[in-house]
Amino acid sequence: MNDKTDRRTALIALALVLCMAATRSDHFAGELHLPDASAAVFFLAGVYLRPMWIAAALLVEAALIDYAAIAFGGVSSFCISPAYGFLLPAYGALWLAGRWYAVRHRFAFSTLLPLAASVVIGGLVSELFSSGGFYFFSGRFEPNLAELGARIARDFPSSLATLAFYVAVAAIVHVAFGAVRLSGARDRRALGGN
Repeated sequence: MNDKTDRRTALIALALVLCMAATRSDHFAGELHLPDASAAVFFLAGVYLRPMWIAAALLVEAALIDYAAIAFGGVSSFCISPAYGFLLPAYGALWLAGRWYAVRHRFAFSTLLPLAASVVIGGLVSELFSSGGFYFFSGRFEPNLAELGARIARDFPSSLATLAFYVAVAAIVHVAFGAVRLSGARDRRALGGN
């Protein structure tokens, strides 16, 4: 890795950390009117950031934000149960979906199909772990598969829309930076530079 790559990685990691911090907590997200970007943060970390320790650091950040929101922000602890551990495979599925897409990414329209597939499949697997884990292991429900299916059918479109929104924003930013980089490279070639 070179300094430019290290700086790019650090900037992307910082942007993802700040995005989660601004949207995960009801205190901040309510004021900004932004939906929780946590799922997208893990997906995008998989796309842009290779080191697995970054995914682990994002998990720690998510847990710390949840703790602070409950302990100091007056947020209900309803979601904290033995099922909370299912967020690990839920977010891991999104990170892996991002990694899968990263290998297939090209700066071309043809990359949109694998991007969409990875967002939908990663989002669905994540929903199955998080909602299914909470439904079966939180102790708050009398679980049955029919009701779980109905809950996922009701909740997944909204969570997928939020995930897709943030990934679309990231894609637009990615394309804008890519276009600037290509333009700069053409200008350097036209001027006889490298």
